Amino acid sequence: MSTITIELSNGKIIKKNNHCKIYDIIDNFDTDISKIVGVRMNNQICAFSATIENSVQIEPVFINTPDGSAMYRRSLCFILAAAAHTLFESKNLIVGHSLGHGYYYTFDGEKSVSQEILDKISNKMNEIVAADNKIIQSYLSYTEALSLFEKLKMKETLKQMKYICPPRVRVNILNDFSDLYFAPLVPSTGYLQYFELMKYKEGFLLRFPETTTPTEIKPFHDIPQLFNVYKRYKDWGRLVGVTSAASLNEMLFSGKMKDFISITETLQNKNIADVATMIANKKNTKLVLIAGPSSSGKTTTSKKLAMQLRALGHTPRLISLDNYYLGREKTPKNENNEYDYECLEALDIKQLNKDIIHLFEGKTVEIPSYDFSKGARYYNGEKLCLNPNDILVLEGIHGLNEKLTPLVKAENKFKIYLSALTQLNLDDHNRIPTSDNRLIRRIVRDYNFRGKTASETIRMWPNVHKGERLHIFPFQNNADVMLNTALDYELSVLKVYAEPLLRCVTPLEREYSEACRLLRFLDNFPEISEVSVPSHSLIREFIGGSAFKY
Repeated sequence: MSTITIELSNGKIIKKNNHCKIYDIIDNFDTDISKIVGVRMNNQICAFSATIENSVQIEPVFINTPDGSAMYRRSLCFILAAAAHTLFESKNLIVGHSLGHGYYYTFDGEKSVSQEILDKISNKMNEIVAADNKIIQSYLSYTEALSLFEKLKMKETLKQMKYICPPRVRVNILNDFSDLYFAPLVPSTGYLQYFELMKYKEGFLLRFPETTTPTEIKPFHDIPQLFNVYKRYKDWGRLVGVTSAASLNEMLFSGKMKDFISITETLQNKNIADVATMIANKKNTKLVLIAGPSSSGKTTTSKKLAMQLRALGHTPRLISLDNYYLGREKTPKNENNEYDYECLEALDIKQLNKDIIHLFEGKTVEIPSYDFSKGARYYNGEKLCLNPNDILVLEGIHGLNEKLTPLVKAENKFKIYLSALTQLNLDDHNRIPTSDNRLIRRIVRDYNFRGKTASETIRMWPNVHKGERLHIFPFQNNADVMLNTALDYELSVLKVYAEPLLRCVTPLEREYSEACRLLRFLDNFPEISEVSVPSHSLIREFIGGSAFKY
């Protein structure tokens, strides 16, 4: 064994034999160790069981940080799966989408989950937490892993292993239960004291604390429209036989992917057409407001909706909220003293509403433009006047907030919320976060059209997400309708573009850990050439080659 140097973020320097564990050095941090759930080792997030093989720099990952909170949530999912398997070996637990600081779960083939079953699972999870057993990371041979998951009756995991065939398979182990490793978990089950199982619809929610309040489960706020959209897509996925990364792989290797792409595109276009019909049938609609988080496909959806409205005899007239930003001297700043273009106060609400009302009255309005390089609004002679069959379409971050258009009567507004809600899972116990889908879209688009590296996009993503939590998500229930913009094959297309960009992120950059996590995530999907993507597809907004002009 050779001696290595370990530099800690508190300034301490430790000499150890190589191949020691994080467990061996964690006591050297001058802080409450119970709040440390992992470490950042040379800019990679690692569990305590990770081996230190050479000289490194290490800093703690606390539970009240985004990385720590993500580890906590993944670990809760792991012990839930372990508890359900121990109690109900014949039942197949399936994770679903996120809802109100929780994840929705069902048992495959069962129409409801009784409170008695939930109580048993909750009690078993509390027993697991009280035992404070270590969660162990280990490597198995491919053959050993197949045998293990066959014994545990993990059908989707076994299917996926037919397509990802590493010589060694990394797993998480807790007593007699194991699951595939996708990202680090907390050191032991004793960390996972705060959770709640709540009966919901046909299944239940695994609820957990918010990042900034790691010891508190806040009251549940339902988003029924979002759940209904997800359920509709999940039912559709079962109908066509594609519910996981494994079944997507099967679709490709059986030669059926071309048809599947056509079906998914047709479904999305039909849903947009249905919304256009709803707008046309609501006789007093004068203003359509479209909102959604970053990279949810607002621009392409707006253009597709405009086409459908034209087919119904209406003329949509699009206005961008970006044109109504205040001059830089009036733009608010955030806590970092940076211009905050995402807050409502950055917009000239008074001028926007004045222009909208004048347009409704049949007047001609000169529409402003905004120069971001100068931070100034200007007029270049662009004028707009609405005819009787015209509908104003406004797309932007604050579309669902009533404070954006207070002078417009409710009966004259139709509000649409967009979200990229993939119904696919990695396997039965591991979900695909919608934010990951959108982040990968954003990485590809930022490189293709804005000249940004993957590091730059990853670096700014937490601020984007913060803006969404403040300005978009609280207003979801204000929507008249919700549209799902995810296409179940899209990650296989985006992978072709995203992987080379993510591999350019170096261990010297703080974004390296996120790049590595996204690369591991993309390993689960086959590659699909962009040649298969229709020119009008929403995915073209991110990869290029669209029939639409942006």
